[in-house]
Amino acid sequence: MNDTKFPDFSLSRLLLNTFKPKANERICILIDLPDLSLIKNWAFLDNDNFSIQRHAYESFYKSLHENVMDELKLTGGDFFAYKETGGSNLDLPDLAVSPEGSELSLKTDIYPKYDIILCISTYSATAPLTAFAKQFGFRGATLHGVNDIILRSGLAVDYNEVSKDAEKLRLALSCADHFEIDFQVDDKIHSLKIECNQQEAQKSHGICLANEPDVANLPAGEVYFVPTGAEGEFVMQYEDGTLGLQTVEKGKIIRSTLIRGEQSIIDNHNKKLVSDPVTGELGELGFGTQELPVSGRDIQDEKILGTMHVATGRSDHLGGSLTPDKFAKPINATHDDILFSPSKTPDIKIREVRMQRHDNTIVVLENYQPAAHLREALNHS
Repeated sequence: MNDTKFPDFSLSRLLLNTFKPKANERICILIDLPDLSLIKNWAFLDNDNFSIQRHAYESFYKSLHENVMDELKLTGGDFFAYKETGGSNLDLPDLAVSPEGSELSLKTDIYPKYDIILCISTYSATAPLTAFAKQFGFRGATLHGVNDIILRSGLAVDYNEVSKDAEKLRLALSCADHFEIDFQVDDKIHSLKIECNQQEAQKSHGICLANEPDVANLPAGEVYFVPTGAEGEFVMQYEDGTLGLQTVEKGKIIRSTLIRGEQSIIDNHNKKLVSDPVTGELGELGFGTQELPVSGRDIQDEKILGTMHVATGRSDHLGGSLTPDKFAKPINATHDDILFSPSKTPDIKIREVRMQRHDNTIVVLENYQPAAHLREALNHS
């Protein structure tokens, strides 16, 4: 457990650091629910299954109306729900409902009429909201999976400092030709090569400046690339704990082979790869940049220094070219992070991550710890 001391969560500080809001900007909160009747008269607050949505009410909505809107001179403070999508970064439905039972259109009544939108949900909405932010001109933050640990740590930090560290690591990793990652399960090592074609690394640092429509994924703190290709093998842990060896060719997972666990899980994945091949496309390679406690939620745990993640599927919100229309079925157009960390994947060791850049091979991670190259970058003033 990380023993770093964090300040108490302050919504005012978070909004100031992330958005630097101007007087009279309008703000609202979105949540997702499986049944929109649960928003009426705040009925979801009586159901223990909706702890994330309760945080949206207790830690965000109430704080806005108790003091934050007056302190920051914000307006609005409204609260809406949309029907949960059932998958990470799937396009959002247009219908939204207020606690009073009013039905509204996200595209007509909400996106064009609010300057800052906070989406506190079960499923990530970063990809669709990023596209809508650019279309309608708002700024926003997606905070899916919020829990007590995240509120006390990843959302309590000073994002100005997070941004500084992320920039140091971004520069340390930028312009890589490719990365080579060694995955070990038991006594077998499998290697994956991810091409980056000397692209500038990007950073998720929790800041959305005024007049620049964008969506921050919070907690923030990562450096990432959109791969230009990939070859090799890597081990993936499925939700039930099944381990499968993923064979990657031309930037896509083409098949999964059982290492241990349930063969039916592997069979279902392979059927999906055959019926909708772009679901296996590697759309991201990311590295955490922050010293944070393990929260049990990937949204924070992938931001921990020493962890890494790859993602499959949709990549347009990161600057990639894989958009929802390229999937065979809309329900498949997800962006799914695959996190590798001591807490999430203890049976999978990341023995080493090597960066090839300017004819030099540089080790960047070793056994879930930053190697000398990254430690020196962070210590550089």
